[in-house]
Amino acid sequence: MKSKSNLFENVQETLSNRLKPWERTMQFWVRAVNVYTSYKFCQIRVKYVKGKEKQERMWEDQHEIAADRIYSLCYDLGGFFLKAAQIIGKPDLAPNAWVKKLVTLCDDAPATPFEAVQFVIEKELERKPNEIFERFERIPIGSASVAQVHRARIKGATSDVAVKVQHPGVQDIMMTDIRNLKTFAAYLQKTDIRFDLVSVVQEMEKQVDYEFDFLREAKSMEKIGEFLKTINKGKPSVIVPRPIWGMITRKVLVMEFIEGTSIMRLGDEMSKRGISPHGKMAMTVKRSILKDLTTAYGQMILKSGFFHADPHPGNILVALLDYGQVKDLPDVLRLGYAGLIMALVSGDPLKIGKSFEELGIRTLTNASDNPIAFKNLAQMMFDTKLPPGVKMASPYGEGSSLNDVPVQSFPEELFFVLRTIQLLRGLSVGMGINYSCAEEWRQMAEEALSSAGRCIDSQRKNDKGIGKKLRFWRRKQRV
Repeated sequence: MKSKSNLFENVQETLSNRLKPWERTMQFWVRAVNVYTSYKFCQIRVKYVKGKEKQERMWEDQHEIAADRIYSLCYDLGGFFLKAAQIIGKPDLAPNAWVKKLVTLCDDAPATPFEAVQFVIEKELERKPNEIFERFERIPIGSASVAQVHRARIKGATSDVAVKVQHPGVQDIMMTDIRNLKTFAAYLQKTDIRFDLVSVVQEMEKQVDYEFDFLREAKSMEKIGEFLKTINKGKPSVIVPRPIWGMITRKVLVMEFIEGTSIMRLGDEMSKRGISPHGKMAMTVKRSILKDLTTAYGQMILKSGFFHADPHPGNILVALLDYGQVKDLPDVLRLGYAGLIMALVSGDPLKIGKSFEELGIRTLTNASDNPIAFKNLAQMMFDTKLPPGVKMASPYGEGSSLNDVPVQSFPEELFFVLRTIQLLRGLSVGMGINYSCAEEWRQMAEEALSSAGRCIDSQRKNDKGIGKKLRFWRRKQRV
């Protein structure tokens, strides 16, 4: 046991001090500035090059170089940067070169040695793994920023379980990473990206602590599973794993094992079975998967307010995995968002502007000043459908709506709704499908508003009251 304890301490020390806080800070800034300045220089050089094709080749070369550097930063430093890679590595947001590199970090992060995993399990469950499990695979089936997952079978059981084990020492380094990202976000907000990035990072900071409590995660998993079963009369559109109570602590989570193919590897799996990933049959399967996911998220966000807030590709099979990040929207925000869905579907910039005002989203340009740009911004933020001709929702691109309608302040509480929409759009773009989640959620939004006594026809009459409730709720949160 002493040797295992020493190994655990060594792993913990390696993760915590792989780079001490000041070293991590220095490494981050050196690498981040390197990537940032390389884009700034490319931006200048492109102006002196004639011909659109030549300019595009220059940008593609720049994206390739940056992709390698960003991948190295995220992989070498680990911690919160692995989670950042999941957020930005989406085909609708980042260049293809970035996506190809960063998508591999979704569930292929550096793993903790098996001996240290055994020690964590023994310390948390107070029994040796071989006393609990009939079989336990040494190589993890996936490793992410917070934990890694092993396939196993409990003694006397007839089906396998997934055992999620927290990386030792990773929580401390994540807090250092977030502080650095917050400073970087503040700089980008002032110079390049006209959006309230600081509030976004602050909300992520609040959520990080939750990810290290697997007891909370198990309760969230069970709550969402029961909700989806109930609302769909026992036939939910997606599967939620069942936690195995009695084998769950803050650092170890044993749950039902779900067989399936990660959505990231769906194309490869189809090819193996002789199905063209771009054929009609493949497209039908992709549309079905996307519809099921969209339905589940609409029900969670609009009907419950309690939702799975991390739908990146590594967390999606035929099931939703990883409930470390969940969000519980207060009813006033849930209904405010339902109102925004209705405004988006109507396509009326003034209604969208009114919904923004209710939700506390402040812009430097009013809907009446530039209605087309305002509508495009709202769709880019809160709908999965890309405008005609747009393939990538780049916040720094020349055609970005943020250039015309800068976002001065964005409610922290809504960040995970925004993130969920962006991740769903990333999945749809990756599948080659351009669809509107707002259209899909229209009926759910109507039902949510109706259940709360808000008649759609008289919605404007209730706007003032809802706005007052939102302001009161926010003041209460600050106290």
